[in-house]
Amino acid sequence: MEQVADLLGLHVRTVRNYVRDGRLKAVRIGKQYRIAQSDVDAFTGTPTAQPIRVRHADVSAIVQLDDVDPATMSRLTTLVMAGVGARGQDDDPMHVETVYHEERATLKIIVVGGLANTAALLEIIRGFAGQA
Repeated sequence: MEQVADLLGLHVRTVRNYVRDGRLKAVRIGKQYRIAQSDVDAFTGTPTAQPIRVRHADVSAIVQLDDVDPATMSRLTTLVMAGVGARGQDDDPMHVETVYHEERATLKIIVVGGLANTAALLEIIRGFAGQA
């Protein structure tokens, strides 16, 4: 809300009142409001000169599974890659690699992506590991 107030040259209370009155569209998340760039543009009637910055967070994770035979590795790798492929077009990019060490019977799954997508993928892996 503070960024929008600075962008529009208004006091934060004024922006908050516009949101409460429904004159400026916003989404409430917890105790904070999120205002999309397109909603600011619609409110002002013109595109704003300075885009509103959106904080972004990524996750890097390595999951190691022990006692994995080649058939299990193949099934899990297929399941993980299908999970990555099932994401929507608007989702954050995600990168996944798998490394299988047959002599040690270990499978490493390397995941780099957004918080929600990575959490969903880790749940898939957890569910599969619980079945094995």
